[in-house]
Amino acid sequence: MSDKLTPSFDAATPRRANIWLFIVPSLLGLLLFMTPVPYGDGVTIPIAVLAGEFKSLLGDRAPLVVTILICLAAGLSIITTFFKPLHNTALLRTLFLTSLPWLALRVLGALFAIMTLNNVGPEMIWHEYTGGLVLHELMPTLLAVFLFAGLLLPLLLDFGLLELTGSLMSKIMRPLFNLPGRSSIDCATSWLGDGTVGIMLTSQQYEQNLYTKREAAVIATTFSAVSISFALVVVSQVELEHLFIPFYFAVSLAGFVAALIVPRLPPLRRIANEYLNGQAAEQCDLASKPMKELLAIGVQSAIARAENSRGFKAVLIDGAKNAAEMVFCVLPVVMAIGTLALVVAENTSLFSILGTPFVPLLELLQIPEAVKASETLVVGFADMFIPSIMAASIDNEMTRFVIAAVSITQLIYLSEVGALILGSKIPINLLEMFIIFILRTLITLPVIAGVAHLIF
Repeated sequence: MSDKLTPSFDAATPRRANIWLFIVPSLLGLLLFMTPVPYGDGVTIPIAVLAGEFKSLLGDRAPLVVTILICLAAGLSIITTFFKPLHNTALLRTLFLTSLPWLALRVLGALFAIMTLNNVGPEMIWHEYTGGLVLHELMPTLLAVFLFAGLLLPLLLDFGLLELTGSLMSKIMRPLFNLPGRSSIDCATSWLGDGTVGIMLTSQQYEQNLYTKREAAVIATTFSAVSISFALVVVSQVELEHLFIPFYFAVSLAGFVAALIVPRLPPLRRIANEYLNGQAAEQCDLASKPMKELLAIGVQSAIARAENSRGFKAVLIDGAKNAAEMVFCVLPVVMAIGTLALVVAENTSLFSILGTPFVPLLELLQIPEAVKASETLVVGFADMFIPSIMAASIDNEMTRFVIAAVSITQLIYLSEVGALILGSKIPINLLEMFIIFILRTLITLPVIAGVAHLIF
């Protein structure tokens, strides 16, 4: 399980230019992706501010722009997959040549976007709580995040920051979670900014053979947490803003416990610990080294990585490719899967039925209005915000507290994070994601209930 920090070192002092080649882009990446800044009524990161301003600039035209992009992706995918006129262009082949199931999802996403934009077809598709929610609320945000994060992610990836962090954090991440130290960056980026950025970061490193299949799956389903600002939105929806500090403590504690346990259970435990290229993971002994040696290894690795970068022009080109891949490959999938999940949640009793087995557990944990609470537990698999909407009608504050906190710690929801994982190369399928979702629910619910009993 290599942390990919095994460059050959010599005794020579690195040239000052190479040190600055590591320091300047890395500091800029830290500033953009991991520096908390006030924005609106909360705190976020600069990359999210840029995305927010771009979304505001698009205004009411955002759904139309998204629909055009999704339709373009679907149309070019049909032409490329069936007629293969673009096979000599590597980028276009990467973007639009796909398998039939993924092609069907892209086409379905385009159809849903057109129906929702024009309010045509069955109302269950374009209703404000189904396709309308995805197209008008979620998709403009994702488009903006994908554009800026995709363009600027190379600042984190290509100039040595992850090599340095990976070395220093290996003493924490390896013993606790059996993950490379660099995964701490993914977690912090999600926590401060947005889970979608964390998944983008994880996916890019997986495709570069910096994470194994198991590591990428664990990080994507364990550390791509929602941001603090979204947690504020959730707690406001259930009218418990005055309890935000104990609320976020409960979320953090439960998330930590789940991160310790869930990766050690199937299906994550069974995922092959090999890289995307088929190479087996190497044994890593970094965690056993003293901090002084880890710092030296990290600095040397970071400088070596910066020296191997191809310059800012190449970085910008790579960033543009990243952004294009996320926009054309992931947006249609999110539109399709997110809408379908919300249609099922809003128009069927499936999630209520699936929630029934949780009633005895909720009663055992002495959660008031257990039946109503059980209906919200599984519906979060469709969208993270639905449980809080449903909980707003529950009178008991403790129950609302538990429902809102669990909805955040469940982490995987198909209208965004789940669809992004499915649209990436990270080796997790729909059934495995649902199993992980249920495991996280079973593990975090008692933790959160315990904190709730201390508060109320």
